Amino acid sequence: MQNGTILQFFHWYYPIDGSLWKKLTAEAQKLADMGFTAVWLPPATKGASGTYSVGYDIYDLWDLGEFDQRTTVRTKYGTKQEYLSAIEAVHAAGMQVYVDIVFNHKAGGDKCELIKVRKVDPEDRTKFISEPFDIEAFTKFTFPGRKGQYSKFVWDYHCFTGVDYDNKTKETAIYSILNDFGGSWEELIDGEKGNFDYLMYDDIEFRNESVREELKRWGEWYYKLTGFDGVRLDAVKHMTPAFINEWVDHMRRLAGKDFFVVGEYWAPGNLPLLEKYVDATGGRLSLFDACLHHNFETASKQGRDYDLTTIFNDTLVASKPELSVTVAGNHDTQPLQSLEAPVEDWFKPLAHALLLLREKGYPCVFYPDLYGAGYKDTGHDGKEYEITLSPVPHLDKLMAARKRFAYGPQRDFLDHANCIGWTREGDDDHPGSGCVVLLSNGDDGFKTMEIGKRHAGKSFVDWLGQRPEKVKIDPEGKGEFLVGSRSVSVWIERDQA
Repeated sequence: MQNGTILQFFHWYYPIDGSLWKKLTAEAQKLADMGFTAVWLPPATKGASGTYSVGYDIYDLWDLGEFDQRTTVRTKYGTKQEYLSAIEAVHAAGMQVYVDIVFNHKAGGDKCELIKVRKVDPEDRTKFISEPFDIEAFTKFTFPGRKGQYSKFVWDYHCFTGVDYDNKTKETAIYSILNDFGGSWEELIDGEKGNFDYLMYDDIEFRNESVREELKRWGEWYYKLTGFDGVRLDAVKHMTPAFINEWVDHMRRLAGKDFFVVGEYWAPGNLPLLEKYVDATGGRLSLFDACLHHNFETASKQGRDYDLTTIFNDTLVASKPELSVTVAGNHDTQPLQSLEAPVEDWFKPLAHALLLLREKGYPCVFYPDLYGAGYKDTGHDGKEYEITLSPVPHLDKLMAARKRFAYGPQRDFLDHANCIGWTREGDDDHPGSGCVVLLSNGDDGFKTMEIGKRHAGKSFVDWLGQRPEKVKIDPEGKGEFLVGSRSVSVWIERDQA
């Protein structure tokens, strides 16, 4: 069985020309040939900002680029039919489709309602800083462009816990809505900001049974329409785990299989919080390994001062590898975005070797690391910046190494602060498999490493072409392997090169 690898097929600044679905249709077979087994697609539903929407300012879940709403029929990525064609192309190429779903909030309400709220302290949302009073909020969603097709459900203030804008006074603040479900936030697992239920826009009220049933009906429709193979759930940090458990269980019963689910709970450097969320959801969800990404970012900035023997310390892939989706970047961590934390260019080949060539974790490659990207935007300091993201050197070769060579028992040699490595012995199911990976964040390095007696007498060469030497494996299955300064080398049987 081939090693699984996800491609995140978008980034925040992908052009607004409606071309993404068509590009995926054209690229699907090439991506499968490279070794990708699944494609994570951006939210396909209509966003409040129309063609400018990346997909997270969710307006209408039932509009996949089919109705004239928010000044456009298509989304940023294309039309509904182009989306369905892209999914067909991905499936025809033998890959899976993971769809991005935004349940935490809605934006772009069609009508204002006069509602009763209390203002809360933004740094401690459990503290109310006003008595109840009335505001005008865009909490009525009637979707006039869709005219009730697929669903006649109308969202109003009973469907939301909070908002951040009073249309009457034009004031921006965080307001807790007083409705039939009380005037408090939903129960979460963490005390960040007192209670971080409220994130943005109109925050959805999952204690409302009608809301939960509408979201389950939509999930059924979406699954039957697209045949998706898995989902990425946005902003699970801000939603009660009780709803996530209910929805995931419902959808898996519908599908008749334990399809893949990954949640975005971004908590860099806080493994206990990720573990707490895994417990709260009963292991139903995988999570992105924000802790490993944090270590990558730190290692890339510290250079040779970073102790590589600690690269997996306090990470989900070390703690719960079966639920860890490993990343070296995503649309939130890319430069100029909300969780900006880019891994520096020199370290990206090392990071991808750590993702792709080890036995644990489910790696996810980010679109610009494969295709590159260029864009302009305003930074947190208010100044405009022009960003160029280059494709990661050797990524195609690292992908090929994962597909062909990275199988069998793993032996770790994480024993030097500036030079670490591991071997994969290979197995009978993948002829020619087996590899030795060595990386350095300092000077040129070398290490005697064991790959197994099945390779005794064979010559190994650097698949990435970084080193010209040949390494002969001794009768004990060992050899002395080399790596260049601030580099990575992947050694394979010479006959396979």
